[in-house]
Amino acid sequence: MVTVKTFGEPLQPFKTHQELDDLDQRVNNFIREKNIAKVISVSDTATTDASGATIGLVRVLVYET
Repeated sequence: MVTVKTFGEPLQPFKTHQELDDLDQRVNNFIREKNIAKVISVSDTATTDASGATIGLVRVLVYET
């Protein structure tokens, strides 16, 4: 069965590197905790505010159970 899981992360100026590391860790922990053996796809999409500034990130994990 193919399953999709999304993770969201707000981004703050000058803290993006740490936030991306935290997001990576959350996704890796999820994969480990769920004993996922086959990851099909991982993709990131930025979210923006009305001015076009990046304010967040959505990571989509597609995996097989």
